[in-house]
Amino acid sequence: MRRFVLMIAATLAAGALGAGTAPTTALAQPALVRAPAGYAPGTIVVKTKERRLYYVIDEQNAVRYPVGVGKPGKEWTGATQISGKYRNPAWSPPDDVKRDHPNIPDVIEGGSPRNPMGVAAMTLAGGQYAIHGTNVPKSVGGYVSYGCVRMYNPDITDLFERVSVGTPVIVTSR
Repeated sequence: MRRFVLMIAATLAAGALGAGTAPTTALAQPALVRAPAGYAPGTIVVKTKERRLYYVIDEQNAVRYPVGVGKPGKEWTGATQISGKYRNPAWSPPDDVKRDHPNIPDVIEGGSPRNPMGVAAMTLAGGQYAIHGTNVPKSVGGYVSYGCVRMYNPDITDLFERVSVGTPVIVTSR
């Protein structure tokens, strides 16, 4: 078990450094922490009040990442799962975003600095939400989105490699 934890710590350190490049910000560092109680290994737990995402490794350990979450009136809770994984995805604004920002293009190509999905996105089943990177790192840690979970680009890259389609996701306001 100790070897497993050390391997995770080394992987986290490499991921935080962006595989040889500087992280987007000094805060872009996943942390190995005590797992939130009551969740099975392999589960993603988003605690919106904390603005943290936990990936449960085992009964004792989780990887914790800072995130941006739904702004007032756009927050949600519930259980879902990862339904798709995409690198440098194109983005089409949902109707409510388009209504609030009518000048946004209908599609923003992947890789564009204007694309709010960042370097990767994992869509969530049953809705229009995703866990994704961001090209606006200062938004991580706030109540900022239309319901999506925003991560620093190095962090979404790390999480993207750890999970697969079907991974359970629990979003809680606690």
